[in-house]
Amino acid sequence: MNKEDKKHYEAKSEIFKALSHPTRLWIVDQLADGEKCVCEFVDKLDVDFSTISKHLSVLRHAGIIVSDKRGKQVYYSLQVTCVLSFMNCVDAVLESIRN
Repeated sequence: MNKEDKKHYEAKSEIFKALSHPTRLWIVDQLADGEKCVCEFVDKLDVDFSTISKHLSVLRHAGIIVSDKRGKQVYYSLQVTCVLSFMNCVDAVLESIRN
């Protein structure tokens, strides 16, 4: 593997790391239905705002989601919807190992 390949695979691994937490996977699933306000995540998960903000920051830094500040509220949406195809693929793998 050359240096360019290594950088490419390191960048890919950062995306997988961003998705490697149950709460962040849940957030991505929620965003499949469209944009959500950060307050919606706080209410549904019953955790403090800073915890949700940290998870959202990880996903945003990885390029999976984008944010849009409107007044005092921040709304999040998927930047790349193809991540949902990957999530469906993971569900198929889980289904296959259950059988």
